[in-house]
Amino acid sequence: MTQALSTSDPYARSWAERVFHATAFEVCAIGLSAPLAAWLTGKSLAAMGILTAVIAFMALVWNMIYNVGFDRLQKRYGFARTFWVRVAHAVGFEAGLILAAVPFVAWWLDVSLWHALVVDIGLVLFYLPYTFFYNLIYDAVRARIVARRVSRSNATPAVRASAASSGQADAPARRPV
Repeated sequence: MTQALSTSDPYARSWAERVFHATAFEVCAIGLSAPLAAWLTGKSLAAMGILTAVIAFMALVWNMIYNVGFDRLQKRYGFARTFWVRVAHAVGFEAGLILAAVPFVAWWLDVSLWHALVVDIGLVLFYLPYTFFYNLIYDAVRARIVARRVSRSNATPAVRASAASSGQADAPARRPV
């Protein structure tokens, strides 16, 4: 992923970065939500693990599509990723996912659409804050990585060579005074 980050446009994201972002999101989410869902529903961990994995795959695809659209809107209108923008982002993402997931939940658990909606709302109650905090943390970490790359790219070749030879290649590059 290190080569996939753009340093020229803070909102530009390569497909490799998008795949990393979405995959890391879903792997962490399954690890947290499947045991919780099994405990709350009384279903087996295997059944809820498969359910959350399938919904995670749906979400993985939706995540990439949704975030491309979100990034395009942000680039077009120039809004900042404030607290309320992140809330709207998370709510919009989860609403779209509910429309896709409820029929699958009903079929997999052999329940009515209403019961599936209730189960899915339970998952949303987990995923909504999870989505918000995951993206908030991801954006902060990404901004630090991009800033470090910009700092390194602005350093003189002598400073970069000195940092590399001294084993400090990961340290922020400094310009000589």
